[in-house]
Amino acid sequence: MKVIFTQNVPGKGKIGEVKNVADGYAQNYLIKNNLAKQATPQALKQEELRKKNLEAQKAELKAEAEKLKAQLEADDTIVKIGSKAGTDSRLFGSVTSKQIGDALNEQFKIKIDRRKLEMTDALRTLGFHNVPIELFPGVKSRVRVQIYKL
Repeated sequence: MKVIFTQNVPGKGKIGEVKNVADGYAQNYLIKNNLAKQATPQALKQEELRKKNLEAQKAELKAEAEKLKAQLEADDTIVKIGSKAGTDSRLFGSVTSKQIGDALNEQFKIKIDRRKLEMTDALRTLGFHNVPIELFPGVKSRVRVQIYKL
């Protein structure tokens, strides 16, 4: 029996995949537990429409990420963060991805999840730093951060 998977089933299929499985397995397990539905012509058309909508949403999100990338890479987009520091320009503490995300939101009204900032370590010195950021899979950018002494 041909089925369309509505959920990921380890070892059998992924969401949206059309596969031929044993009749008993399909009726007694997959369909009964809402893991799949029978692949009727109407269900196949519905699945195709769902895939097209998903692709359109992805394209829209990618375009939005490209626009945000251009805004972040502009010369005047420098995130300024004040911190206490010693005489050797080392900070008392560090600047974390959360602080950078909050400063971006405060200064430029750009909301970015701190987990998208790809910082290996927290920033511990005064000056300018380039912090890599992944806005969307395949769309990477850098945000310039200036840490100044309070």
